[in-house]
Amino acid sequence: MCQLHYHAHNISLEMKKLYLVLLLLAAWSSLHSDTLNDKLQRLPVFDALASQRTPYDWLLEPAKSCAEVYRSADGKSLILANGMVWRTFRITPNLATTDYVNRMTGERMLRAVSPEGSITLDGHTYSIGGLKGQQERGYLLEQWIAELTAVDSAFQVCDFEVRPLQSRIPWKKVRWSLVGEPDSGTELVFTLRGQGELSRVTILLHVGLYDHLPVLRKSLELLNESGQTVNVDAFRLEQLAFFEPDSPSGMPVSSWLLPNIHVETDYQMRGSFTEKETDRTEHWTTDPQYTSQRNYGLQTPCILQVYPETGPDQPVPAQQTFQSFAVYEMPFDSWDRERKGLFTRRMRMHVSPWTTQNPIFLHLLSSDPAVIRQAVDQCVEVGYEMIIISFGSGLNMEDTSPANISRWKEMVDYARSRGIEMGCYSLLASRRVNDESDCINPTTGKTGGMTFGNSPCLCSQWGEDYFRRLETFLDQTGMMCLEHDGSYPGDLCASKAHPYHRGLLDSQWNQMRRITQFYHRLSAAGVYMNVPDFYLMNGTTKTSIGYREANWSLPRERQLIHSRQLLYDCTWENPVGAMWSFVPLVQYHGGGSAATLEPLSQHLQAYKMHMVQNYGAGIQACYRGPRLYDTDETKQMVSDVISWYKKYRRILNSDIIHLRKPDARDWDGLMHVSTEGPEHALAMLYNPLDQDIRRTVTLPLYYTGLRGKVHIREQEGAARKYKLNAQHEVTLTVDIPARGYTWLVVE
Repeated sequence: MCQLHYHAHNISLEMKKLYLVLLLLAAWSSLHSDTLNDKLQRLPVFDALASQRTPYDWLLEPAKSCAEVYRSADGKSLILANGMVWRTFRITPNLATTDYVNRMTGERMLRAVSPEGSITLDGHTYSIGGLKGQQERGYLLEQWIAELTAVDSAFQVCDFEVRPLQSRIPWKKVRWSLVGEPDSGTELVFTLRGQGELSRVTILLHVGLYDHLPVLRKSLELLNESGQTVNVDAFRLEQLAFFEPDSPSGMPVSSWLLPNIHVETDYQMRGSFTEKETDRTEHWTTDPQYTSQRNYGLQTPCILQVYPETGPDQPVPAQQTFQSFAVYEMPFDSWDRERKGLFTRRMRMHVSPWTTQNPIFLHLLSSDPAVIRQAVDQCVEVGYEMIIISFGSGLNMEDTSPANISRWKEMVDYARSRGIEMGCYSLLASRRVNDESDCINPTTGKTGGMTFGNSPCLCSQWGEDYFRRLETFLDQTGMMCLEHDGSYPGDLCASKAHPYHRGLLDSQWNQMRRITQFYHRLSAAGVYMNVPDFYLMNGTTKTSIGYREANWSLPRERQLIHSRQLLYDCTWENPVGAMWSFVPLVQYHGGGSAATLEPLSQHLQAYKMHMVQNYGAGIQACYRGPRLYDTDETKQMVSDVISWYKKYRRILNSDIIHLRKPDARDWDGLMHVSTEGPEHALAMLYNPLDQDIRRTVTLPLYYTGLRGKVHIREQEGAARKYKLNAQHEVTLTVDIPARGYTWLVVE
């Protein structure tokens, strides 16, 4: 009896303890519920009329849009909205996106509820918020949402904060740019806590919306307030179940249309020039629970998931944090290529305004002080603004000896005294260092087999020393430009001996973090960066327009056509300031005298056409050679073109409308447009034929914002008045000289 009484007494104590724990949990839940409810009540209610379509075109009137946070009428959801898009977050019984609306078209883009993402910690995967129980995943009804329940073991929302949206990287503006600073916006930060053993691990989910763009930005941050290290094995930053625009049964999945939304992250790497080629995070996956889809094999790619392919495999010590990359989402309002391109270009210009700097530079092929001084003086004479000491010149940034620093500081000081910025070139990834420092191929266990063959690991000691040397060289010489070739292309490294990564699974994340830290520091210092890979979201200013280098060894006349084709084909998605092209003043790879412009005075017309068509597109080219002019006539030509470009610099750096692709059989052209004056459009028209031509040309002027009548002049002639038709177009007749060009200005 005594023994039995003893056990019953212990059970009673345990029950009391359990009861106390439950009371505390209930009180904690009630406290945070009150916090959420109190904050919700202070927000304005979302206007029911907001479901109407956007009554204006944001490309013409972006200032009409402002991002705000609202609450739903039932007090169970938050709405982050601007004039073009809104996203609804249910917070009861847990966080989940229940609506994502393209206000420009009136489309509700989601057919089902999903978790906000997931995170894998120490081998276990947890949902970030999430609701379950939706039986039909082909569409979502409002009344179903109240019946959904929280996903088991998920991180639970307990708080939120509204704050101004800030740029993810610092930028010091020190030179001309079309856009002065990143666009503003509003950020909604959700606090979610883990359950059980993860109760002291917190996720901050950042969801921002820009004021004047239909662009939403999302990232996450993990705070480890526990007493032990937590390892972030993997994470999924986004998971959204979109309506599918296409779902045939007899075609390969790769040819299907995807939802009409642009998705881009700042975790781009693949050793190429465009966002599409360098993406490693956007994944369109199937939804096997969507059993009512049209495709018999349930293979419709209709769930967007955003995550890194490898890792990150990052240990987060106690009281430390982990930060993800950011994803940018922008729905389109049309399938028209030009309009979609305008959306993407405008996004990059205003999210990453450093890409609109576009200084006028010479790619100088010499490290001889006398040649450099002459080049500086020539730049001053004709209006150039920057000199980049090119590859093949003999300059070595990795040499930080006092003698080398002193030598180049003297050159930089001379250039600066004359108002010219100076920078230089460094090669990174496509090179071999040694067996100890190069990336180890996970397949062979040896060096080699990387994107560019051999490549140094950025997390080796050599890599750390390399970045330190480059920063030292730039800082001590005063150079304000870096051309960084062969940037990190995403190579994995299986080494376990490199000091700044542990093994294969964290090698990509750590190398990417190392190079972007480097770019962020240079951006904060105002250093201009040419990088022939897509790092535009991480502070670099330019990437290559996308040329095949061997084409610059073709005869001059063929180069001119190929160059204009590049200017037409490669300006659909990037702003013009974000790309460079190429002009070989001296031989490049081959082709001999037929391919080069030197002696410049002997090929003056070809030299001028290269300059006019590049500057006429707003594209800076790498004019690679030892000088800008060789005679007074050449000097006058270069000076005239640069003076013309500077006169129209604002409009020539504005949005491009594609008029007619160069085919070498008739005229071709591009047109810049802007809603701001005094020039609202400038059209460049070219004639590749051997005879003068007269053509009737239609200029689509909708994106100028002009209506009714406009004034148009040819070159610097007198303006004539024209009436726009119902499609906001004007048709006029122009004469274009043989092998020449003309331009039209709309005011």
